[in-house]
Amino acid sequence: MSDFPNFVRRNIPLAMLTRLQLGGTAEFFAEPPDEAALEGLLKQCRGEKIIRVLGTGANVLITAEQLGGIVIALTGPAFCDIRIDGTQITVGAGARLSQVITRAVSQGLSGIEGLIGLPGTFGGAVHENAGTNNGSIGQRIESVSVIDLYGKPAVLSGTDLEFWFQTGQFDNAVIVSAVLQLEQDDAAELTRRMQKHWIFRKAKQPAGELPSAMLFKNPRSGLPAEELIVQAGLKGTKIGGALISERNANFILVEPEGTANDVLRLLQFVQDEVRKLTEIELESAIEVW
Repeated sequence: MSDFPNFVRRNIPLAMLTRLQLGGTAEFFAEPPDEAALEGLLKQCRGEKIIRVLGTGANVLITAEQLGGIVIALTGPAFCDIRIDGTQITVGAGARLSQVITRAVSQGLSGIEGLIGLPGTFGGAVHENAGTNNGSIGQRIESVSVIDLYGKPAVLSGTDLEFWFQTGQFDNAVIVSAVLQLEQDDAAELTRRMQKHWIFRKAKQPAGELPSAMLFKNPRSGLPAEELIVQAGLKGTKIGGALISERNANFILVEPEGTANDVLRLLQFVQDEVRKLTEIELESAIEVW
């Protein structure tokens, strides 16, 4: 693989590129400048390399000292563009979700302001169908442009998107961009609404300097994950250098001596204890590499 293009580097440390600040190095780390370069890289790999896409690393836990395959970061301007045409907004996968929301609100476009305060990139939000009690981003997606792991581009819409969301097919492609269909509304009112969501969400997140990440996705029905963890008496629980936040029990904090294994052990312990008490299987919000 020595003939990779010059935007691919070897043995790049990843820990500080993730919110939990844990993990080793990537065998290969790629920052393609545009879609053509990304397509060419994936064609060159021909599905023979493990391909991972790293956004802000908000929900990624890297356990390996040497991560095999290629980690792709869509950091170039070509992947961060935000274009508005009437009530539609076309967004590159590398754009910060917060920037997409504030841009839409400033233009009087409603539909995603309730997602403010969620971390990560737009592409990551689409991949996970990020959402809150106010709805999910998938409800606003008109189409998604992807490139599969063999370098073949495609545009998904309608029933295609329903299938891909339900089957996890986004794991087998790199999301390049998506088109959102929003609604016209009063910009000042939208700004007030967005700020209200922001204040509420920030008040529920851990404060301080320790690395942190959300532990679990909320169940589709019933109590949110935080309340289930509190009911199980697990607020403040600590294993090694990983502990459950006192401010929000659905967040994990990592002390300086903490390891990826500490995080995994604590995550499993919380899952087991909640299951014993409630018979509910909490789904991890952390992607383990």
